[in-house]
Amino acid sequence: MTATNTIRVIVNGNTYELFKGTGAGQISPSDCLAYTLRETLGLTGTKLSCGQGACGACTIIMDRKAVLSCNILTVECNGKEITTIEGLRNPRTGKLDPLQQAFIDHNAFQCGYCTPGMIMTSKALLEENPHPSEEEIKQALSGNFCRCVSHYHVLRAVKSVAEERG
Repeated sequence: MTATNTIRVIVNGNTYELFKGTGAGQISPSDCLAYTLRETLGLTGTKLSCGQGACGACTIIMDRKAVLSCNILTVECNGKEITTIEGLRNPRTGKLDPLQQAFIDHNAFQCGYCTPGMIMTSKALLEENPHPSEEEIKQALSGNFCRCVSHYHVLRAVKSVAEERG
């Protein structure tokens, strides 16, 4: 394979070389990043729901920004640094990220399908703005939809992490 047929990405701190093509184990030019994360890399925490960027379930962090992984082709990700919900847990201690723990503590999930996307959106927000107002949290999460849980629980979870930061 030549360098132009290779996509190199860093996912959750691990470097992957993916090969473009249509054969087994290769990345098709039409594969979206959500599909590649789930089916090729086995990172099933990223959910693929609407497939059109309308629900937020597939949100990941790429180069420190929350993005919808169903709207990005994997072939566009060469050289990118990606964090999925699996990458938030401390790799040495196994301890959950404070935001993950806050979602548990504040019952900010029910079926859990949309939860990874909400957490990743919130994580990107808190990295950019450690002390967001309630309105800023609502605005950041406006693209994440859930049919099961009250968004008030989600707001409380995110606010609790921001408040703990002092």
